[in-house]
Amino acid sequence: MTTSKAVLITGCSTGIGRATAGHLARAGHLVYATARRVETIADLGASGCHTLALDVTEESSMRAAVDHVVAQHGAVGVLINNAGYSQSGAVETVTMEDARRQFETNVFGLMRMCQLVLPGMRAQGCGRIVNISSMGANFTFPGGGVYHATKYAVEAISDALRFEVKGFGVDVVVIQPGIIRTEFSATAAAEVRGEDGPYAAFNAAVVRSTKSVYEKGPLARLGGGPQTVAKAIERAITARSPRIRYRVTPSARLLVYQRRLITDGMWDRFVSTQFPRPGRPAISSQPPPLVEPSDRVT
Repeated sequence: MTTSKAVLITGCSTGIGRATAGHLARAGHLVYATARRVETIADLGASGCHTLALDVTEESSMRAAVDHVVAQHGAVGVLINNAGYSQSGAVETVTMEDARRQFETNVFGLMRMCQLVLPGMRAQGCGRIVNISSMGANFTFPGGGVYHATKYAVEAISDALRFEVKGFGVDVVVIQPGIIRTEFSATAAAEVRGEDGPYAAFNAAVVRSTKSVYEKGPLARLGGGPQTVAKAIERAITARSPRIRYRVTPSARLLVYQRRLITDGMWDRFVSTQFPRPGRPAISSQPPPLVEPSDRVT
């Protein structure tokens, strides 16, 4: 059986997915770029990518995309699970519908894509799955509970899967971006609910801090553009023995290390200097947050 070199990427309409598809195609990889609305990635087709419609919340769409690549090449050689977004806001203000939608995209779609490509990878005796997680899988900020929960779930699934498929010749790699300048902050802000009520001031602070961090905050200087992640992904899919995790940008390395050094109580006290605590008067003299309330998209 010929070994497939086809690279299938989810969520290519913006940000990291778009940058990765273009970067890999220019480097000579056989790339299948996907998006819910294929017309949004027409330019990637002109850049050398094959383009497909793929909605990671629809079984028939996921299956059709994988089947197309398998029909052309026998298997998906590399799967890059990038599709995702951030649902922000105090947990009590996030509707269960919104929470389920967040998990459908960030977790269940990722898991199902892995399931769909693995038979072909096992049959050819090799393959690589790259799951885009976040530095936010290592800590949680108030206002980002649902989003962070999805990234913790991605890490758990990836760790279990890595052990389960290694013997079939399949590697599972996790990418943890830090602050990446994409449309993430605008998307995260748009998803906040609870403009009125006991969490109104808190949710407003989450929106302000997200925009501050990504657009002009001190940590923005420790971030990077989506191309930074694209280069890390290329290293992950071309290395003979890839690392288990790739943390991308100094912001990711710094904040993950910082969180490991302090206790849970110390972390709570730290975030209380960055966010107004619901139920208590906001402290207007606090500076803009130095760390992000939630992390990226995709």
